[in-house]
Amino acid sequence: MTMALNLPSGFDCSIVGSIINGMNDWVRLIDLNDNIIFMNRAMSDSLPEIKPGMKCYTAIGRTSPCDNCPSRRAILEGITHSKEEEIGGRFYSVKSSPIYDKSGRLNYVVEVLRDITEMKELHEKLLEQNRELKFDLSLAIKLQCSLLPDLKNDPRYDFAYIYEPCESLGGDFIDIFRIDRDHTGIYIADISGHGVPASMLTVFLRSSMDRSLLSPAKALKSLYEAFNRASYGNDLYITVFYAIIDLKEKKLVYSNAGHNVCPIVYNKNAKNSSFDILRSAGIPISHWVDSPSYKDNILSLKNNDRLFMYTDGITEVKNPSGEYFGEDRLLEVLLGEKGKASETLDNILEKVYDFNGPENLNILRDDITMALMEIF
Repeated sequence: MTMALNLPSGFDCSIVGSIINGMNDWVRLIDLNDNIIFMNRAMSDSLPEIKPGMKCYTAIGRTSPCDNCPSRRAILEGITHSKEEEIGGRFYSVKSSPIYDKSGRLNYVVEVLRDITEMKELHEKLLEQNRELKFDLSLAIKLQCSLLPDLKNDPRYDFAYIYEPCESLGGDFIDIFRIDRDHTGIYIADISGHGVPASMLTVFLRSSMDRSLLSPAKALKSLYEAFNRASYGNDLYITVFYAIIDLKEKKLVYSNAGHNVCPIVYNKNAKNSSFDILRSAGIPISHWVDSPSYKDNILSLKNNDRLFMYTDGITEVKNPSGEYFGEDRLLEVLLGEKGKASETLDNILEKVYDFNGPENLNILRDDITMALMEIF
């Protein structure tokens, strides 16, 4: 049945009434003096005590016009306005639009009230869940940061590192530790992916690395076996470059588990730009093969030799033209730095950010991690 509408002349009451009365939203027409001219069926059924001819604000239990009334603003400004309103313990989105006659004169305002109570409740639940996730994330960040090396002074070397995840939780990791009086272990790792799954693997990595072995190859083999005893997915893996420095004999022993950007050894005081890239093959820590083989490589060291370790987040930074920072640029910057380890790393990071460009500074695609050790 089509309801007879008390609408202004020119309206096709039957068509308009059929459409408006079929809406679940509340719809009403108000004149310039705040009088209700028409209410659709949904609103009339929900508010039977409110009748056409009454003031619009009586429908929400008021005796005077609402503060910041969207209908009054629509009348004054001639454009649509909206706000939220609580009616009978439920929340409504109120949208008020001016209606003009054929001569362009504004005579009425149509209000559409949509019940958004469930949406607001869902929004509050999402906000609460988000607060809980942020709290959990902050704990995870603190845990991950607590696993990073605690720098302690040792007169036999200078060491510094930079760890900058592209997200709040990263997949890169760096660690340095004392094995015995004369041997120090240091490794750098890049875990597939980012965020919580990758960060949790850093916990596995640090807890599972055998710090007692003087063979990096054996330590990586032991780590691979521990990884395969766990039920990590086939899409997760860790690349690790592990080196042990004999501070007494000035000797570096290293092995690689798939780390694709190999560390660099050079002498800070050398007059030429000679350097060694510690290239070595090896399967990442993964489920890819049953029994991987890792090899120990040996390099003699001299006073003021430096070991630079990094992840591909450095070399894969792009400038606005789409060029990669690359290994060549990194070597050029690295070999030109003569300051302390921390100063050198800060300068490299600055050069990387300059290359990235100010407009792309916050669009780094990967974690940036690097470490530098100078032997005295």
